[in-house]
Amino acid sequence: MSTSLPTTADTVGTNRWYLASAPMVRALLHLCVPMAAAMIVSAVYNVVNAGFIGSLHDSALLAAVTLGAPILGLVMAVGGVFGVGGSALISRLLGASEKDPTEAAQIKHVASFAVWGAAIVGAVLAAAGLLLLPNLVTVLGAHGAAVAPTSAFVGVMLAFVPVLAVSFCLEQLVRSEGAARQVMIGLIASTVANLVFDVLFILVLHWGVAGAALAIGLSNVVTIVYFVTWLTRHSEHISLAPRWFTLSPTVLKPVFGIGVGELLQSAFLIVTSLVLNNLASAYGDGPLAAMGVAVRIAQVPEFLVMGVTLGVLPLLAYSFGKGDRARLAAALRASAFTVGSITVVAAVGVFLFRDAIFGAFVADRSVLAVGAVILTAQLVAMIANGFTGLITSLFQATGRATAAITMSMAQGILFIPIVLLGNLWFGLGGVIWALTVTEVLVLLVGAVMLFASRRAIDAGLAEGSPERAEAVLEEA
Repeated sequence: MSTSLPTTADTVGTNRWYLASAPMVRALLHLCVPMAAAMIVSAVYNVVNAGFIGSLHDSALLAAVTLGAPILGLVMAVGGVFGVGGSALISRLLGASEKDPTEAAQIKHVASFAVWGAAIVGAVLAAAGLLLLPNLVTVLGAHGAAVAPTSAFVGVMLAFVPVLAVSFCLEQLVRSEGAARQVMIGLIASTVANLVFDVLFILVLHWGVAGAALAIGLSNVVTIVYFVTWLTRHSEHISLAPRWFTLSPTVLKPVFGIGVGELLQSAFLIVTSLVLNNLASAYGDGPLAAMGVAVRIAQVPEFLVMGVTLGVLPLLAYSFGKGDRARLAAALRASAFTVGSITVVAAVGVFLFRDAIFGAFVADRSVLAVGAVILTAQLVAMIANGFTGLITSLFQATGRATAAITMSMAQGILFIPIVLLGNLWFGLGGVIWALTVTEVLVLLVGAVMLFASRRAIDAGLAEGSPERAEAVLEEA
């Protein structure tokens, strides 16, 4: 009895089967579990990486990594513009090709535009950032002893901006074909490589924060090599060759229509974090520390939920492109049930044992008291945010660009006035509950838009694309 490695056709066929006709539970397990696992591994790595820098016993170095974090977030957002928009369109085209095989011809153009677009924009941002490095470091808030290490960390990070943007973009493109397990392998390989490089550059060569930034950059090179190799060997439709690059409106409009929402959401998250930290710090180190601990506790169930909401997106897009109303509805019901189960069980469990869980991180009773309130607010916000993420994924999958952008902007637009008024009227309590109130309001906004979009989504299912559906609705 002989065994052999799966062929390209086997791999493509299996991934397509999960998107097209696999039992819903198996499809969700295949698409969502690897995404959640990869996110949890990344979260653990973030803690370990902070430990490597902390082992140098220099607070200025830790401050430099913290101050430079928004740069990494912005770079990932650039990759998201091309990657999320491109992957949603590719999944829709794969589904549409079930009815019309000629639709698959467009996929090569979409993939090439996404990857090379991310590389070009990343290179422009890198050059601009390096030219304006001293000003950028000042804007990030570095002063005194933190200026030199922040400049070193941000400088190296900027040099790798094209690499980081392409890496994130490729991750989304691989997911678009339903290859969630390969995404997990790529992300875990990147994390392991990052740890190895950290040991070499920080502990052996003593390159400090510059070594940490170099480790991040090179680990993403590992990710790119893995994803490009996999796509070249196993993808039936995706090509990254520059000859397929196009600026056709049929590619640009749907990619940017969805991708811009990712950029806006990341920008608003950065602003939200800065505002929240500044307001909380005014009440002393205790509330700020409690908030940091509460966020970390809530991260595990949040990552599990994100694994579902991000993992199900290719399935939703494929079903929409194929015009399979029953499968789209089944995927929504199953993922909504999963999101609800994870958030409610996690919220109730953590709330019941909040003192014991929080006590594992801090011993100060005053911090424990305020931490219980903050954790409660975080858990309620997590439930609302889970369903908000699912609605956003549906809008992205069905090409509802305006709705997706509105969802991305809503949190930032609503949070700023709510947290400022909450601080003014209710003090620390207003700051603590501001995010919860915002998340609930954003969920309500999403529910209203979902109800208003039902006719357009139904038309898209019938026509096979949101663009043709809009034309039909306009004629009607």
